[in-house]
Amino acid sequence: MADMTDIEQLVAREEIKLLKSRRDRACDTKDWDLYFSLHAPDHVSHNDGFPRWNSAQEMIDNVKALLDKGRITVHHSHTPDITFESPTKAKGIWGMEDLIFDSETEELLIHGFGFYHETYEKRDGKWLFTSRQLKRTHVRQKPEQKQ
Repeated sequence: MADMTDIEQLVAREEIKLLKSRRDRACDTKDWDLYFSLHAPDHVSHNDGFPRWNSAQEMIDNVKALLDKGRITVHHSHTPDITFESPTKAKGIWGMEDLIFDSETEELLIHGFGFYHETYEKRDGKWLFTSRQLKRTHVRQKPEQKQ
């Protein structure tokens, strides 16, 4: 990217990695205020098996409804491939693994693998998620949990 020095790209890449780390932690600890703060208001997302969510509020309402009903989650994001369109816009693809357990029985309900395809924008000096699409390449789940 001609508009950014190598150092500027490294700093921005690290800031985006922290953004992603905070998102996974906020989801797993159900810190919904933190989770919401990491997303631009006009964030859109699409997860396999669900309709597209067209705002950060719609996304968080749905994520909370899915995960606050007796679920323990563990998210791992790794091997980021982050590219910059400009000093304030970037795209990222992350390898992912997620596990969802029943909180009462601790029984594994879903074990997924795949990739997050995301976009980010730096707004008011802070990187935020502007879109996310989860594309799973493999899912193991209990038959009654299948969508």
